[in-house]
Amino acid sequence: MNKRTYLMESDAEAARLEHKTDFERLAQQARWAGIGPGMRVADIGCGSGKTTNFLHHLVQPGGTAVGVDASEGRLAHAREHFPAPGIEYVRRDFYQPLGGMGTFDFIWVRFVLEYHKEAAASIVRHLLDILNPGGILCLIDLDYNCLSHYGLSARLDRAIGGVIGHLEATADFDPYMGRKLYSLMYDLGLEEIRVDMAAHHLIVGELSAVDAENWLAKLEVAAKNSGYPFSEYAGGFDEFRQEFTSFFHDPRRFTYTPLIVCRGRKTG
Repeated sequence: MNKRTYLMESDAEAARLEHKTDFERLAQQARWAGIGPGMRVADIGCGSGKTTNFLHHLVQPGGTAVGVDASEGRLAHAREHFPAPGIEYVRRDFYQPLGGMGTFDFIWVRFVLEYHKEAAASIVRHLLDILNPGGILCLIDLDYNCLSHYGLSARLDRAIGGVIGHLEATADFDPYMGRKLYSLMYDLGLEEIRVDMAAHHLIVGELSAVDAENWLAKLEVAAKNSGYPFSEYAGGFDEFRQEFTSFFHDPRRFTYTPLIVCRGRKTG
């Protein structure tokens, strides 16, 4: 897998991102970080556009929002499903400088840096270039991403760890990005840095339709295309998928993932 290829890339990715985005949780995180009326906000890696639309609501009255993504397909989805006066969607490569979009009071980066392990610091530097003095940067990522389960077999545990390790080595994926956000902000000179942590995935009992859809996509896209050999299974990936699906639908299963929210202010 090419390290610049988004590892969850598929025709259904915009819909997956849309379905798993919850306004109340997002609003709580953004308000904690300092979003407010009248701000010009950038949603980096905007995906389906649902988050951009939510952020736009949070900066009213008087605020505007720009959704930024590298995928023209997801931007087309965003323009179709989440248009509004005061929202713009633009295609940009955040590996490169982001001049030409103007500057922002609040920049939101949620579930993005974990897919760009080697370039994370460089990406954030480009974002600081378009953040107004005194503006707020909010970085949100998971820790132990996809790795924390109880009730699974030893071979399933080994295979999951193997897949994630393979994605770290070949796809620039970082399952531990969440714990790095504070130091990243500190090293880049942001002030008033604050950190919050909560459970993102906390899956017990009967499996919800949203969690089933989300995790099946992780299997069918990221795991299947990871290049991992699934040598624990005589039937390869198909047998692995069958065992994971059975485990995940068992109401005895316990799965969680820590979510780390970090915000900092650019020096004025």
